[in-house]
Amino acid sequence: MFGTMKAGPLMVGALLMMVVMAPAETQGKRETLSVRGYPEQATVVQFQGRAFVDVQDLARITNSSLSFAGDRIILTLPRCDASPAKGDDGKSGFTPAFMRAAIEAMASIREWGGTLLVTVQNGYPVGNTMAGNTIVAFQNRAADSVALASAAASTDSDDQGLELLRGEFNNVQAWADKFVEARNSLSAANLTISEGGLKNDEEAQKVVRCGQFLAQMFAGGTFQDDVACH
Repeated sequence: MFGTMKAGPLMVGALLMMVVMAPAETQGKRETLSVRGYPEQATVVQFQGRAFVDVQDLARITNSSLSFAGDRIILTLPRCDASPAKGDDGKSGFTPAFMRAAIEAMASIREWGGTLLVTVQNGYPVGNTMAGNTIVAFQNRAADSVALASAAASTDSDDQGLELLRGEFNNVQAWADKFVEARNSLSAANLTISEGGLKNDEEAQKVVRCGQFLAQMFAGGTFQDDVACH
């Protein structure tokens, strides 16, 4: 009888230890959640094979808002074109609205520059002629497109891309002014004497290289830089 009574407290003590340890075991391993495009993180708790995250933390790291309607919790995400994005390599990405406008602007600048190159290569007259009026029309369209891209820029990355876009526009403008002046003074013949005339024109080649670079950069959606655009 004495041995039985002594074993009772030991068994009770063991059961209490199991009760204390059980909550600690159910807490699970803590991890973090990252949402692509946002720098913040939220704590994740693994429990019984599932991952749990605090909805308030999720709203915080995605710059979202929470609202409550009866027994419902509503998470409202920000608009995609209003939030800055970051790629996996840490480089800033363009907003969708600016990227679309910049691609359209580059297409207009290429049309303008291409028309100018054809005019140079074929020795067409400028001024109040069909060729000259066509160049002016493409120039005005390119200027309008750059203005639309400027209005769509909303982040630092957009502003950096816009700076290069404006630089390319100004380079084409400078080259166009130079050609028109040379053409009017009858000194542009050296540009059309041989096929290598334009290839030896550093300004023309710089415009071409920068245009090709910007077209690829805007299509890729991430800001980069190139000496040809400076």
